[in-house]
Amino acid sequence: MIEAYKRLWPDRQGIQRITTQEELENSILVELNDELTHPRVRKSVEEKLALATERIGQSNLTNHEKNALLQLYKKLAAH
Repeated sequence: MIEAYKRLWPDRQGIQRITTQEELENSILVELNDELTHPRVRKSVEEKLALATERIGQSNLTNHEKNALLQLYKKLAAH
């Protein structure tokens, strides 16, 4: 799943250094919490999940990779 995530975000800084499931989950949590955006313009977890879902759906990943990533995003968004 790490390689699928790297292909989903090829130009995002720091993504290519992810090597463990924990690092992958931390990166997704940072994305879902919009932590790299100024607090006044941050989007909600629901908005970020919707954007990620759309990007995953439109990607060139296999259906298995898409489903696995979507499940991981949803699991992490629920926490």
